[in-house]
Amino acid sequence: MSGITQPIAQAMRHLGERQRVIAQNIANSDTPGYRAQELAEPPQSFAALVEGTVGVHRPQVTLSDAMRRLGASQIGTGRLIPDPHISEVKPDGNTVTLEDQVLKMGQIQADYAALTGLYRKQMALVRSALGKGGSA
Repeated sequence: MSGITQPIAQAMRHLGERQRVIAQNIANSDTPGYRAQELAEPPQSFAALVEGTVGVHRPQVTLSDAMRRLGASQIGTGRLIPDPHISEVKPDGNTVTLEDQVLKMGQIQADYAALTGLYRKQMALVRSALGKGGSA
């Protein structure tokens, strides 16, 4: 992947991982004691941008063979953290609020649409620069 589109692709992968975490929260909204989770933001330092390591994380949990045989799968490469924006704790200890999770899903959808638009513009500029008739 070219250097132009790599940051966009990394941001899209992060949004996809975040969407999976939020879907897991929603699926466990009635599970007693379940604590809502969020995906940690990737580091945005200048050095990370120069080195091309923005959005690179190690998994928080390594799955064993026994866990995989039982059907467990790694959510992604991001680091899971407790959701810092908890608005309520239910009497059973569950911290998932469906309204909050749905709002987060909407924001992810908007961010993904914006990134898709940026990607299309970048590709049109590349095609135009190559004389392939791309229109921005």
